Amino acid sequence: MLNKWSDMKNNALSVGYQAPAVQRAFQLLKLVAESPAEQSLSDLARNLGWSKSTTHGLIQSLLSVGALEQGPLGKKIVLGPAIVELAFQSWNYFQVGDKARPILETLRDEIGETVFLGVLGRSRGIIVATAESRKSLKISAPSGTSISLLAGALGKVYLASLSQDQAVRFIQERELPRYTEKTITDKNDYVAEINQVRQNGYAVDDEEYLPGVRAIAISVGNRRGLPLALWVVGFAGTMEKAVLPNFILHIQKAAQNLQKIMDLKGD
Repeated sequence: MLNKWSDMKNNALSVGYQAPAVQRAFQLLKLVAESPAEQSLSDLARNLGWSKSTTHGLIQSLLSVGALEQGPLGKKIVLGPAIVELAFQSWNYFQVGDKARPILETLRDEIGETVFLGVLGRSRGIIVATAESRKSLKISAPSGTSISLLAGALGKVYLASLSQDQAVRFIQERELPRYTEKTITDKNDYVAEINQVRQNGYAVDDEEYLPGVRAIAISVGNRRGLPLALWVVGFAGTMEKAVLPNFILHIQKAAQNLQKIMDLKGD
C-alpha cells in the first residue's frame, strides 16, 4: 500500500499536479479583474462557460475569504479586500501613482497642502502617491505608508461607497477607536456621518485622527474593482473651515482628471 501511494505521488509530481479548484478560482478572479464593468453571477457563468451552480459555489468560497466582494446593490461582483491587500504589495499600483503624480502636484500647488492618492481595503488604506506641501511645516508620509481604515476621512469615504446595510454591518461589527477628543466613537453618530458623506460626495476629518490636523477625502473611483481615494491633509491653522469649500472644488476637479487619465470606473 505504501509503495502504491509513493508511485501515485511520484506520478503526480512528474506530470505536474494541477488543482482544478485553484485553476477555476484563478480564472474567475482574472475575469473579474479584467472586466471593464462589474459582473453579475449570470455574467460570470456565461463568460466562463460554467453552470450557475458551479459559479455560485466558487463565488461563495471566494466571498468567504474576502477575495471577492459584492457591490453596493449586492448583485455585482468585484475584487475583494484580500485581493486589495495583495495588490498593496504590487509595483503596478505604484506605477499608477507615477501616472497620477502630475495631477497631485497641480492640486498641491493650487491649495498649498499635502495631497495623497491611495488604495482602500476593509482594514486599511495605503498611499501609492504623494505631493508634499512646499511649506516648511507640513504633513508628510511616503508612498507605501499604511493607514488604519477607520482613521479620519478615509474610512468615511470607503463606507459611503457601500450600501447602507453593508456600511451599518461593518460599523456594528467593530469597535470605533478613539484617536482624539473629536473622534466619532458612537456607532449611531458614525452611521449618520457616513450618510452625510454619501450625500455630499466627500468626507471631512476635523481633527478626528490627529489633534490640530484636518483632512478632506473623496472617492476617485475604482481600478478593476479596487477603490482609490484622493485626500488633502494640513494643519487646522491653515486649513481653516472658511477655505474648505474652495479646497473641495479643487479636489473634485483633480479626481475627475484622475478618472480620465487612469481609465477609472466612478462610483
